Amino acid sequence: MNNPESNFASWLHKADHDLLNITNNLAASQIPWDTICFHAQQIAEKVLKGFLVYHGRDLLKTHDLIALLAQCVTLDSQLTTLESDCRALTSFGVAARYPDDLFEPTERDGREMVEAAQRVRTAILAKLPRST
Repeated sequence: MNNPESNFASWLHKADHDLLNITNNLAASQIPWDTICFHAQQIAEKVLKGFLVYHGRDLLKTHDLIALLAQCVTLDSQLTTLESDCRALTSFGVAARYPDDLFEPTERDGREMVEAAQRVRTAILAKLPRST
């Protein structure tokens, strides 16, 4: 599907937009923690997909970070260390976007998901060439 000259950098650029969204929201007087959690999940999803695109893999049409990570691990077994972060973030890909009477993300959830997304982002970026 793709080669190293592919659009992997575009995936990373989109992930940077999610990070900017988080940064802007954290500076706001009222912080939408559900939105923070959603964009944290999106950061991880986009960097994992960027990693797969860089390696020429076909992308799954999924928000399931565990499924995406499983594909990434076939390319680099060291990425298994990201499993707990991916597991925690996965639920925020869809659930955080819609009303749920039983669950509304808290500040603690939001901050933990941002940290998890940062760990995933850092680990993946370390395994890719710097994009221009």
